[in-house]
Amino acid sequence: GLNKDDFEIKLDIDKINRCLKITDNGIGMTAEELENNLGVIAKSGSQKFKAENSDENIDIIGQFGVGFYSAFMVSKKVTVLSKSFGTSEANCWESSGAEGYTVYSAEKETAGTEITLYISDNTDEVNYDEFLDAYRISALIKKYSNYIRYPIKLEMETTVPDEENEGSYKKVSEIRTLNSMLPLWKKQKSEITEEEYNTFYKDVFYDYEAPLRVIHSKTEGNATFNALLYIPSHIPFDYYSKNFEKGLQLYSKGVLISDKCSELLPEHFNFIRGLVDSEDISLNISREMLQHDHQLKLIARTIEKKIKSELLK
Repeated sequence: GLNKDDFEIKLDIDKINRCLKITDNGIGMTAEELENNLGVIAKSGSQKFKAENSDENIDIIGQFGVGFYSAFMVSKKVTVLSKSFGTSEANCWESSGAEGYTVYSAEKETAGTEITLYISDNTDEVNYDEFLDAYRISALIKKYSNYIRYPIKLEMETTVPDEENEGSYKKVSEIRTLNSMLPLWKKQKSEITEEEYNTFYKDVFYDYEAPLRVIHSKTEGNATFNALLYIPSHIPFDYYSKNFEKGLQLYSKGVLISDKCSELLPEHFNFIRGLVDSEDISLNISREMLQHDHQLKLIARTIEKKIKSELLK
């Protein structure tokens, strides 16, 4: 059977064949599901999927298709090998981009999905090798997928002291979980120490000093979101330079959408640092859409009131 606690996502890098493999041990997909979810970009497969699967534990990450097709920005070919839980046959979806795709039957021992990105060859403009570098992949996961609720694992090489030969080092491989899974802001306030709040602030917003005040709130209603805001103890070093960008990090159900969403902060509170994690904002929202998004305006108004009352205190 499927046990939620055993679910994981594994990454494998094959530099020689220029492949990045992403494997999960989830429910997998049938040939028809591969076709419906990946074959049609315009049709929003995930809305239908959500309607048919009312299990609240199922996270739909983005609208299938649109986000998935970004794989072709770095790959010359993509294959998705999948075996649906409880069936004996496996199928493979394959595409080299614009000219379409094929789905054919294939062999796979266990349920789940295995995506292989055949990374593009380097050009004069772009060095695609970076997507075959374990440290670069690790950094990307930490930035965009740190709060995906399943462990994302990658085998990484580290250098450790060689106990047999004093003074020398040896390389060892270890499988590391790259993401921290549970976002600090989703925990109960009573479980979080001041030190944890401050460490998170320093790490994420690159400040060497602890903040003056932390505002941690959960709002439900017209806009449902968690906010973790910080009033810094000094102004940012680049505050008066033209490079200074105001804005809060914007997450959709734990996935980073925007690193500096300026629509969330009014000009007069542009020194505030922090983040908003919304339940209602769709993942493949574009920059243009963000500027007109009704939810965002609701969130921004609530945040402005919170900051104001905190400063008055």
